[in-house]
Amino acid sequence: MNKNLQKPPIFGVFVTTKKEPIPIESCCLKNKFEMEKYPKITITSEMIDTARSMLNRVKVNRTVASKIDTLTGILGEFIFAQYMYGDWEKNSVGNNKGQTDFDDIEIKTSAFPFRDSLNLLVREDYARKRKPPFYVQIIIDVKNKKADNITAGTHAYISGWATASEVDTAPKRDFGSKLSARGGYRCFYIPIKKLHPMENFKTEYYKRKKDESASGGDKKS
Repeated sequence: MNKNLQKPPIFGVFVTTKKEPIPIESCCLKNKFEMEKYPKITITSEMIDTARSMLNRVKVNRTVASKIDTLTGILGEFIFAQYMYGDWEKNSVGNNKGQTDFDDIEIKTSAFPFRDSLNLLVREDYARKRKPPFYVQIIIDVKNKKADNITAGTHAYISGWATASEVDTAPKRDFGSKLSARGGYRCFYIPIKKLHPMENFKTEYYKRKKDESASGGDKKS
């Protein structure tokens, strides 16, 4: 028997050398375990069909970052409704133009292979116009960063939240787009790993709503 061969590790396979075997999949394990801390919603065919039927109605006249920009945004609102209310149809897509996506909540959604080095991105021009109390970042975990389609069974990770004041004090840069090196606009950005965890979001959100009600409906800045 070749003395260089050793039993494979629990995860993956290894490259046989005289040194200790190196698990080829070990580089992926940390990312897998990291992903488990984020709430996950699976996108259904019904969600996709409904989103596609609404594309022309909700498409906005601005620079797009990818061919699936509008589809991604609609699905993001469906995903959040499923997380927040247990029903993806409890959304206001198509009826909330000029308003936040949900009461006091703005959803930011990106379609990229998930990793926690991605960012919550808020366009500089948007941040000047509106100050939603809460921004929530969702990552639709597509297979590659240039994906031009989202299919049923794709997972979406609700990656964290930030306040408007936290966004306003974040750094800015032009991240480009999936279509070109320059996007033509700058975004405030906060790395996902630095966002508030979703585990305390509902508590903070409903506490704010309760405080508003007690103060006669005056919204905090």
